[in-house]
Amino acid sequence: QVQLVESGGGLVQAGDSLRLSCTASISTLSVFAMGWFRQAPGKEREFLGVIDWSGERTYYGDSMEGRFTIARGNAKNTVYLQMNSLKFEDTAVYYCAAGPALRRHSGFPYWGQGTQVTVST
Repeated sequence: QVQLVESGGGLVQAGDSLRLSCTASISTLSVFAMGWFRQAPGKEREFLGVIDWSGERTYYGDSMEGRFTIARGNAKNTVYLQMNSLKFEDTAVYYCAAGPALRRHSGFPYWGQGTQVTVST
């Protein structure tokens, strides 16, 4: 069973930047793709972005607006989400997901527990 652990969430002010990290318990093609989702209270889970094993292919959700960047660590079992110019509406629980294939929906087999990001105005 693959375990994903997110870190880096917290309370920030609007306009700040924040980088989330997610580390998988293994570094094999079982985590060929790693991605990020978020879920705000009362809303559906939203796709933010996904990246492949090499780090060369990335897909972003429509709401990223160019403010978020996803990157893969050199060890391949880590993925980062750099978030800039944060807005109040970015407040949500952010989830890391991983699996053997690139997806742009929530069909990943492995999920982290989530990390809270709260943006104050």
